[in-house]
Amino acid sequence: MLFSEVRSLFLERELLLTGIGGQGVQLAAQVVAKAAVAAGRDVQVFGSYGGMMRGGNTDATVVVGDGPIEAPPTVTNAWSALLVHPEFATPMLARVRPDGLVLYNATLFEHEPRAGAIGVPATALGGAPVNASLVMVGAYLAVTGLVTLDGAIEAVDDVLPSYRRQHVPGCQQALRTGYDAAPSARADAWPTTVTA
Repeated sequence: MLFSEVRSLFLERELLLTGIGGQGVQLAAQVVAKAAVAAGRDVQVFGSYGGMMRGGNTDATVVVGDGPIEAPPTVTNAWSALLVHPEFATPMLARVRPDGLVLYNATLFEHEPRAGAIGVPATALGGAPVNASLVMVGAYLAVTGLVTLDGAIEAVDDVLPSYRRQHVPGCQQALRTGYDAAPSARADAWPTTVTA
């Protein structure tokens, strides 16, 4: 069997995240990645930062698969995206396939970024700015089931460094808030099997 034939047997889901420094984009990507690993999925995650720690662009790519993932995670035709801030959303949106799932922070976007995108008022719901991305992830998990909410909540405890332990409960609550605030739309990440 050729490698390309083996690759076709596996399913990958790509998630692009974009925002500005201080919104927790990198933390959110790490939470999704850690929860996916704990669930037995193969994962690659890549983060990039602008020149400023606060207010500059920050992007992350998470690729989750049910088999080996090709490296590096350079994704140009993504399955989904979370747009946490409008300032740097346009280039990221161009990397999402036309039928891809897009959730955006409706608190900060003046207009729907593209037809069919799902708005979540993440900044309004999240409290601290760093929680906006986690609210978005919570809603995303409710819509897609990419990983479970419980898995993401557990991952927060593993991902946050020791000097940020005081933020664990707030981050976990942000995930729950987003999950509970998610619209009824569904785009299942993984095929469901029906048994007789």
